[in-house]
Amino acid sequence: MKLLEINGVDIGYEPEKILVKNINLSIAPGQLIGLVGQNGVGKSTFIRTICGLQPRLKGEILLGGKEINAQNSKSIATQISVVLTGRPESLNLSVVELIALGRHPYLGWLGTLKKQDREKIEEAITQMEINYLAKKRLFELSDGQLQKVMIARALAQDTNLIILDEPTSHLDLRNKIEVLELLKKISTAGKSILISTHEIQLSAKTCDTFWCMDFAKDMLLGNPKALIQSGDLQKYLHIPKEVLT
Repeated sequence: MKLLEINGVDIGYEPEKILVKNINLSIAPGQLIGLVGQNGVGKSTFIRTICGLQPRLKGEILLGGKEINAQNSKSIATQISVVLTGRPESLNLSVVELIALGRHPYLGWLGTLKKQDREKIEEAITQMEINYLAKKRLFELSDGQLQKVMIARALAQDTNLIILDEPTSHLDLRNKIEVLELLKKISTAGKSILISTHEIQLSAKTCDTFWCMDFAKDMLLGNPKALIQSGDLQKYLHIPKEVLT
């Protein structure tokens, strides 16, 4: 069964401000997908739309086989976790406290963490290899460390689908590689992951599929290495061929 199905969807802000028309895509279990394209092409709008955070202009979006608009926020939060750009509002939280927020959809009205919740938190910390950060406050972290903590929060939410908007932006090369490699390990273990990224060369080595967006064009889909070897990706994104060879 497809985790997410996007059928005939138009994205944008108003009917006369359509960014991309007639999107037909789906996400199956265990996929790592890279969403690539120029700044301003609509990648963040696309992510917010398919997560139900922004209205679509047309079409249907099915999450777990059901129209996403017909599901309540708790149901959505147990199926899909999202890491958007931007820092947390409070940087005085501890690492564990932020990751524990990922368990919110499963807590009762008292908000008390149970044994299973604590196990999921510990599992997420271990998966992201940030045990050494657990007792630190967010303001003490580097950008790379904070990004790993944000991903750990999404993991603690224990959804089958994780969507991340520019998870490697503002990171140095070492942290970019580490984050992408960790996401690959998580995907290989069975989670489906969609990342919006500008890191075409790095993500081509880790992603199974590219979804490419450009202004007023149908989306280009395919295996990253195959798209680069054929030159189709460079042509679509207006990149000199030798840059990605």
